[in-house]
Amino acid sequence: MAVTIKDVAKAAGVSVAAVSRALNGRDNVTDQTRHRILDVAAKLRYRPNDAARSLITRRTRTIGAVLPDLHGEFFSELIRGIDVAARAQGLHLLVSSSHGDADEATAAIRSMQGRVDGLLVMSPHVDASFLHESLPEALPAVLMNAPHEHSRFPTLNLDNHGGAAAMTRHLLGRGHRRIAMIAGPVGNLDADERRRGWLDALEEASLARDALLLEGDFSEESGHAAGKHVAGLAQRPDALFAANDMMAVGCLIALAESGLRVPDDIALAGFDDVPIARYVTPQLTTVRVRVADLGRAAFTRLIAELETPGAFPARSEVLPCEIVVRASCGAARS
Repeated sequence: MAVTIKDVAKAAGVSVAAVSRALNGRDNVTDQTRHRILDVAAKLRYRPNDAARSLITRRTRTIGAVLPDLHGEFFSELIRGIDVAARAQGLHLLVSSSHGDADEATAAIRSMQGRVDGLLVMSPHVDASFLHESLPEALPAVLMNAPHEHSRFPTLNLDNHGGAAAMTRHLLGRGHRRIAMIAGPVGNLDADERRRGWLDALEEASLARDALLLEGDFSEESGHAAGKHVAGLAQRPDALFAANDMMAVGCLIALAESGLRVPDDIALAGFDDVPIARYVTPQLTTVRVRVADLGRAAFTRLIAELETPGAFPARSEVLPCEIVVRASCGAARS
């Protein structure tokens, strides 16, 4: 049978309350008694009952994260950032995926109620109605990459619009004029903002009228399909800007299969700067978003809300992006 706090108290010759105070680091117990209790607990291999402790403290020491997917380098980096921050605070992380489905996102959030002290939520379905139906008032939460309008929760977003506009301007500065985009899924906030940034930059240069927008869904397969389509065009664009790196990688493979060279025949750029962007040939020019930093920042904001409920306004924060220039964008054209 598992060793209980009563067993520790009996072996140490003290009360259960004294054991509790010593194990929780309280200062209303003498150093001599504390050391004796800790020695006895170690010899008996006592482990606190987390469930019982949660009933007393009303804290699970666990943070929940509901994400649209767990596959791919973007989400692995995001989870890593959250987990490193949680471990530094002595907290555990419980992760669930909604697989991009609104009902599954709601089910995942509800399944975590009572099991976590707070929630980090990233979902393409986040809106006022979703939040009202899915998130209880008493559960602290921070939203990631979500619209802030009508939200009672703090929100952290990447500067998707600014990053996409900056990349498009960079490609224009390289001499490219026909810059097509491989878009992400319609209705996804990141994808919509990246598409808007690309189009705004083209409009600034009076080049938006005939701009080519190709369908994509953030997967390598959709990037590959877009690359095959472009390779078969009679008049190809000068450059392709994929709304994420995985589509850019798929596109790069398709172009090579079609006998086209990047960047000699067509320039290519991506978005996110996932690790693989540095290891393809040619290396991928991309928009760097510090995904792990997004996870850490969201976690830090949630901890602040847990420690001082209601002390901070439910404001929206935007994390900046930066352009990383590598070989795939090519030299200026005549």
